[in-house]
Amino acid sequence: MSEFYEGLAEILEVDVVEINPKFNLHEAGWDSLAVVSTIALVDDCFGIVLEGQALDGCETIDDIEKLVALKKKA
Repeated sequence: MSEFYEGLAEILEVDVVEINPKFNLHEAGWDSLAVVSTIALVDDCFGIVLEGQALDGCETIDDIEKLVALKKKA
């Protein structure tokens, strides 16, 4: 998970120590570029592709992690 958190920190331009499941994405500038970058990051880290619309609706990192878990089960 640390590679994923490091990637999110880079995408959101915050220090990696700030990244945790409760981190509010919208306060960090969650936009379409961040969503596209996160799709690529999730593919690199977990080998799965998430839908942009689903990611766009995420409020926290925990929401992203739940999407990843659901996609892994499918």
